[in-house]
Amino acid sequence: SASIQVAKFIGAQVIAIGSDAKKLEKAEALGADILIDRSREADWSKAVFLATDRLGVDVVVDNVGTTFMQSLRTLRKGGRLLTVGNSGGPKFEIDNRYMFAKHLSIIGSTMSTMADFHEVMGLIVEGRLKAVMDKTFPLKEAGIAQERLWKNENFGKITLSIE
Repeated sequence: SASIQVAKFIGAQVIAIGSDAKKLEKAEALGADILIDRSREADWSKAVFLATDRLGVDVVVDNVGTTFMQSLRTLRKGGRLLTVGNSGGPKFEIDNRYMFAKHLSIIGSTMSTMADFHEVMGLIVEGRLKAVMDKTFPLKEAGIAQERLWKNENFGKITLSIE
């Protein structure tokens, strides 16, 4: 959700790939220009390729992990894949021919620099970006909150409240 907002803030066209229509509606509300439901579009990388006039995209932000190979396939020559999570699991197979044939860069990150963090927080405080919250659980329901994460049912951050 933050990736969509930051990309729109810098003027990029955003193609959002989502696991269901409900999440894609939320992505659209945040500014996504093109929506692709991967639960209905098995080869969603081809849909991205066609949506970009067969060029591919400059940057992919992949927070699932198991979608890594299709994410690689969507990139244009010289593209960059930023992997920021593994909600689908930490292990997956890739065909590395895509990386060297297309001169791709793969970047792993959990967060940017502190300066970038402060800049983004400033944009949130100014109301130019918004923190996307999914749900708040009481601390005693931390297990239920964790299960929501494991099932990939959240869109945005899950928080715990201390009673």
